[in-house]
Amino acid sequence: MRFFKYIALACMSLGLGACESFLDVGVPKDEVAADLAFSDDKAATASVTGVFSRMNQLNYQFANVLSMILPAMEADEFAYAAQYAIYDEFKNNAVLPSNQYVSTLWSQPYQYIAQANMCIEGLEASTALSPEVKSQLIGEAKFLRAFCYFYLVNNFGDVPLILGTNVAENNVKGRSSEAEVYDAIIDDLKDAKSKLFDAYPSGEKVNVGGERIRPNKGAATALLARAYLYTKKWDLAEIEATEVINNPLYKLMPTADMNDVFLRNSDEAIWQIQAVNTAGGRNTWEGFLIIPANLETGTVLFRLIPGYLYDAFEPGDERHENWVGKITTTTGTTHKYPYKYKARFAVTPIAEYTMVLRLGEQYLIRAEARYNQEKYSDAEDDLNEIRQRAGLTPLSLGNDDNAVREAVEQERRVELFAEWGHRWYDLRRWPSTTGSAGKTRADDILPALKPTWQSSAIYLPLPESAVLSNPNL
Repeated sequence: MRFFKYIALACMSLGLGACESFLDVGVPKDEVAADLAFSDDKAATASVTGVFSRMNQLNYQFANVLSMILPAMEADEFAYAAQYAIYDEFKNNAVLPSNQYVSTLWSQPYQYIAQANMCIEGLEASTALSPEVKSQLIGEAKFLRAFCYFYLVNNFGDVPLILGTNVAENNVKGRSSEAEVYDAIIDDLKDAKSKLFDAYPSGEKVNVGGERIRPNKGAATALLARAYLYTKKWDLAEIEATEVINNPLYKLMPTADMNDVFLRNSDEAIWQIQAVNTAGGRNTWEGFLIIPANLETGTVLFRLIPGYLYDAFEPGDERHENWVGKITTTTGTTHKYPYKYKARFAVTPIAEYTMVLRLGEQYLIRAEARYNQEKYSDAEDDLNEIRQRAGLTPLSLGNDDNAVREAVEQERRVELFAEWGHRWYDLRRWPSTTGSAGKTRADDILPALKPTWQSSAIYLPLPESAVLSNPNL
């Protein structure tokens, strides 16, 4: 399907442009009156789906490559092949408040949150919509708000929790605790799950089996499982992940088809962001950025770090064979790079969409949740599902707590690399295994790679512009 053109939901009448000093939200070019934005099913659908379309229109945005490359450099996955001051700050975990990408990781989620808030209020107030469309769209808007807050809280820690459209209040809002933000994320996802349908919507039609580019009940359940995992609600994380795993819409791609995982609407995809800027056959921005122009002799911009992700795969791991690209220079040096997306430029029709949520993660969520409940055998079963797909022999670890924990970390590392910061968020949320109170796995692993590492680097600084414009930050 094609997304409807973006509708800005009366940004001027609601004062969205006035919040630029704090939220850095620019006024979109296309605007319609608020009473028209939710006047019928078609207009309301365009108002909501247009936000998702806008998320992927341009390169180097929060919702595409920045959420891939920046946390990967903060962790131990890959680094930029040349010196570039903005990237070097992330590579060295010494990010300054003036860094332009910090501003993007802050302002764009808040922009989408502001639009989601306007959608939620407009949808709830409208009496002109069919009940099914109204339910679906409120669910999508709440999913979007939860999604953005998930990344804000994991990048910045305590952040302002803005759930309404009062600009005067929003511009001076102080920071809420991580716990409060997670409570709001979980509340939104639970409500979204109750309002969304099993099948993917298409246009104003809901529960019809459209492309996997708009959230459905499965997407809300998958993100809810992750939110429960991150807040150590192990039993609830297991329940939600199990619901997704048992959903017949989704299945792990077989070993022989591993290169099909990241195709548009693959069986493993739970939610993808549609490719909307397809000039010249461009597919995903991730593929356009990462894949060398010449796969034999081209320049690799983002190289896996030797001694870390470069060497993390077991012999025979099909993920290494299929999802890692390799180029050997004339001097005999082999550079490896993420190769989950295969299309830099390709003929139409577009073959790949940006993968955001997929089934493989749900097995790993459930494995970690089960491990933390001392369900070692069940956790091992989930890990072996992932390993079997990767062509590896099954684990047999018994009740060895440390061995199962290490296996969970390893499988998350080599399954989810270069996807939405999973490795970085794992390192900063897992406690140190050295026994150091208050330390994280990042403190265990990163000092050997980054001599200037400091524990406080698990959070990004707030953008300079936001702090200067809002005294309550």
